[in-house]
Amino acid sequence: MLVIAGAGSGKTNTLAHRVARLIIDGADPGRILLLTFSRRAADEMGRRVQRILGQAAADTPWLAQASLQWSGTFHGIGARLLREYAGRIGLDPAFTIHDREDSADLMNLARHEAGLSGRSKRFPQKNTCLAIYSAVVNTRAPLKDVLQSTFPWCAEWEADLKALFRAYVAAKQAQQVLDYDDLLLYWAHMVAEPALAAEVGGLFQHVLVDEYQDTNHLQAEILLAMKPDGRGLTVVGDDAQSIYAFRGATVRNILDFPTRFDPPAHQITLAQNYRSTQPILDAANAVIAQASERYSKDLWSDRRSDAKPQIVSVRDDADQAAFVVERVLARREDGLKLRQQAVLFRAASHSARLEMELTRRNIPFVKFGGLKFLEAAHVKDVLALQRWAENLRDRVSGFRVVQLLAGIGPKTAARILDNVCTAPDGCALLAEQPVPDAARQAWAEFAALVEQLGRPDAPWPTSFELACRWYEAQMPRLYDDAVVRQGDIQQLGRIAATYPSRQRFLTELTLDPPSATSDEAGMPLLDEDYLILSTLHSAKGQEWNAVTLLNVVDGCIPSDISTRHTLEIEEERRLLYVGMTRAKDHLELVVPQRFYVTQQQGLGDRHVYAGRTRFIPNRLLSHFEQLSWPAPPPELRGTPASRQAALDLAAKMRGMWD
Repeated sequence: MLVIAGAGSGKTNTLAHRVARLIIDGADPGRILLLTFSRRAADEMGRRVQRILGQAAADTPWLAQASLQWSGTFHGIGARLLREYAGRIGLDPAFTIHDREDSADLMNLARHEAGLSGRSKRFPQKNTCLAIYSAVVNTRAPLKDVLQSTFPWCAEWEADLKALFRAYVAAKQAQQVLDYDDLLLYWAHMVAEPALAAEVGGLFQHVLVDEYQDTNHLQAEILLAMKPDGRGLTVVGDDAQSIYAFRGATVRNILDFPTRFDPPAHQITLAQNYRSTQPILDAANAVIAQASERYSKDLWSDRRSDAKPQIVSVRDDADQAAFVVERVLARREDGLKLRQQAVLFRAASHSARLEMELTRRNIPFVKFGGLKFLEAAHVKDVLALQRWAENLRDRVSGFRVVQLLAGIGPKTAARILDNVCTAPDGCALLAEQPVPDAARQAWAEFAALVEQLGRPDAPWPTSFELACRWYEAQMPRLYDDAVVRQGDIQQLGRIAATYPSRQRFLTELTLDPPSATSDEAGMPLLDEDYLILSTLHSAKGQEWNAVTLLNVVDGCIPSDISTRHTLEIEEERRLLYVGMTRAKDHLELVVPQRFYVTQQQGLGDRHVYAGRTRFIPNRLLSHFEQLSWPAPPPELRGTPASRQAALDLAAKMRGMWD
């Protein structure tokens, strides 16, 4: 079954009722697999299912006890299945999972050992190499095609990159670590074997997938291998909201889904929108109707209004910022809280001028898409210590942790890790590793700690607290602002205490990391209210009473780097549609006429004129109210200023040459 769920049509509620109905009709909750794209979504879905079942439990009391045992993200479920089947697919069940930064570090190590860091011509950096590797894995496209389409400047390194990726995979296997992409790749290869596919698919009577438009080729392969005839497979999504191609997602998965099966999949469309007013939906429908290929649907709503979305023309980004602040404050005076309003933009840099103006006017705000909590160096140190205690062959984590000790540098750390990795299992003998005399006492204490943390019977989360106490003793030497950073370590301890084991903690924190809502003006979380700033990508799934879209001009929407071919342009159109459909009551699209561009040669500033986005051509303007800001001053609206002059300046100019 394919459920096409338009924006604001109650998709989550529909999926929760579908799961509850299956259980009420006799399906075993332990054999229902629910796949979502965030842990938060899975938890919310589970709560809704429980609520629905609780309401239906009057006649059948056992329903109140039913709960989903298999719900989570693709990567989370993949990690769980791989641990259960590890022995049959050549994995150590105690494998550790690298986050993106650790994976990039391991890629860099392989890059250095292959001699690619010393080339006379620039070879791609570690993050670029990892991005290329990830794109090949998730799109299932040949390396050559990925390079030509997305990384053309790296095409000359195709042979070297292939050798690098081979070495990277070998390093991961030797250290018994998996990266983020491996969780899907191993799962896909596992179910590519017919016997295992039948066994894994047989675990689940029903498989339900949320946000199917955001799946990539690898995820689609997994689902089709587990349910080749489609029986029991339900996917929910909206092709008009497919906006994550940069992560490997492809809109073709949802567009082609019905024809993957014989007979074709049953199809249901949800077109009633419970969020926005009808004029906002009319405008959004008109924008997405221009798409080259889509499931036909026009969203409709019972929420009537005479207010059309506004297209607001301003002179430049300074006026754009002033306009936004004026409107935000006006709505606040009318009773609409700041946090019920959002300003959305295509790229994080587009809000820079607005952030300056908000700060100057003392208006608190939170910008989404900021710094990740787990990217902080001190947090990564503690997690690396836990990962190395879990798996001493994890070279990246070990290399980071060993160098936390005073007097131990990269060479000593590498020598220790070489010895540990070549030693038979259980014979690492950490305390006897060669370290400088000055570090020997500290090393003995550290080795005892790692061995204690690595014991199978080490109590959790007591062992984590022990590791934190050791690390906090090192922090004054490592960081000038150690006191501030200790707050993050304490927060990490509180998070750890919510998990039943270190393995679950490390796995789930890597797959679903908490993110800080960073880039605050003042102290928004301590304020009574704050404005929301967000990129369009981060806004998906959210809603606000009032939404303002910045820079609705060609070059920003669509982005000038996403117009190389039709597929990119079509995704940019969907991105604008997603932004428009976040609004409940008020929608403003701001169109700056002039952009200033600073020249690098120091010749001063120049400016360029921008045109309204191609996604709103003249024939669609009837769906919008058009206005300019600021309005001309009242005293200049009557007689033109040129006719108000009392002086004969022309005579003065002629008189200069008498």
